[in-house]
Amino acid sequence: MILLLALAAGLLAGLAWARWRGQTYQAPELGYLWLAFAAFLPQFVVIYLPVTRGAFPKWLVVGCLLTSQILLFGFAWLNRRIPGMSILICGIVLNLAVMASNSGFMPISPQTASRLMPEERLLDIQPGSRIGAKDILLHPEQTRLEWLADRFLPPAWSPYQVAFSLGDVLIAFGAFWLLAKPGSSIQLKKRGIPL
Repeated sequence: MILLLALAAGLLAGLAWARWRGQTYQAPELGYLWLAFAAFLPQFVVIYLPVTRGAFPKWLVVGCLLTSQILLFGFAWLNRRIPGMSILICGIVLNLAVMASNSGFMPISPQTASRLMPEERLLDIQPGSRIGAKDILLHPEQTRLEWLADRFLPPAWSPYQVAFSLGDVLIAFGAFWLLAKPGSSIQLKKRGIPL
């Protein structure tokens, strides 16, 4: 959800920036788009597609999640010269590091999870068990690279509650920057003006 908000905000900011400068908005020229779709496909099959979501063993889900992150990193790396992509790459690396260090899932603490689900349901979940699509419930002292886990939450008044990580924040900011000023960045480079 944080990524979708960042993409929408980046596009709106890019359109507003181009209009203010009297220019036509130019979307970033991304190469290897097929790799981005290939990165999403494993997650779609094992997490989002209702027919297959619960049909795969844990080892295959882990493999799909990590493969998805690696393919996404490849796509971002091949487009690394586009403004915003280096920030996005940092976010992917942080998420991949914490997931690979914690059984292939994104760790979330009981304290954070308690804001996302009823307390009585949370009491039935053992530490080390999967919750949600990509998370694994772990106490902070059991978590490797705990500072990279899903530990941030929107304000309590927000109607949409979801936990997110530092890597997610960087991915979102990179995606925002990618769409917010692509045309102006390209034109400044052509004129030889450093960004």
